[in-house]
Amino acid sequence: MSQRPGFPIKLSNTGAGTGAGKGTATARKVPAGATAPAVQKPAGTQPKAASAQVSGLGLDSGAVRARMVRKLAEQGVKDPRVLDAMGRVERHCFVETALANQAYEDTSLPIGLGQTISKPNVVARMIELLCQDVPGKLGRILEIGTGCGYQAAVLSHVATEVYSIERLRGLHEKARTHLRPFKLHNVHLIFGDGMLGYPKGAPYAGIISAAGGENVPQSWLDQLAVGGRLIAPTVTPAGHQALVVILKTAQGFDRQVLEAVHFVPLKSGVA
Repeated sequence: MSQRPGFPIKLSNTGAGTGAGKGTATARKVPAGATAPAVQKPAGTQPKAASAQVSGLGLDSGAVRARMVRKLAEQGVKDPRVLDAMGRVERHCFVETALANQAYEDTSLPIGLGQTISKPNVVARMIELLCQDVPGKLGRILEIGTGCGYQAAVLSHVATEVYSIERLRGLHEKARTHLRPFKLHNVHLIFGDGMLGYPKGAPYAGIISAAGGENVPQSWLDQLAVGGRLIAPTVTPAGHQALVVILKTAQGFDRQVLEAVHFVPLKSGVA
């Protein structure tokens, strides 16, 4: 692959969200027939509410992400690399505070400027398709549509490098803010027209799009490496959006149309 170009933001790989929370309490045994002593509480104190935060299942806990991952596995996501990555990234850090309590539900959520963060199941499904038949880590990946930065963060755990391009400056800046605390050294954010791809970083081992158009742009196909996969929603002849997987071979392109999906429309230009 060509030498990696410079980028407007480079983030380092320490401080990312980690696994399940620590601090399991050990119960003291009480002899048979004895009565456990009552817990003495200071005068004037009130019992704590049985909230998610108190029980150790707060949004910043690995336990709540582990529960999401179990649901993803039940829904058919099998790749351990993808499940591990989904469990590492704190999705609530990428949505508005008012929506944070819905962050680990299997639902899309608004992120501003008429855009949404995809459902966890859709993110996991598309990344799993990208990883299919690839042992170990993916190589250099191009993401079309950074959005709030969540998918780029997940991709950072399964790929050596992630180049993510966003056409809306407001979302590009929001993604920078969201990703900065995670210090992911292999994620590079670009403000530009995603329909043009990013030729300076080509060829790519994989391309993944968070927006769907009538056709897959030729620029993406040109920038895909031989043996690479492209995952994108595309409008079918019947007029419906479906997930499409394109494998680039030495002889041409193998195209597979999968399940129906609903993504925001692919647009050109910047705003």
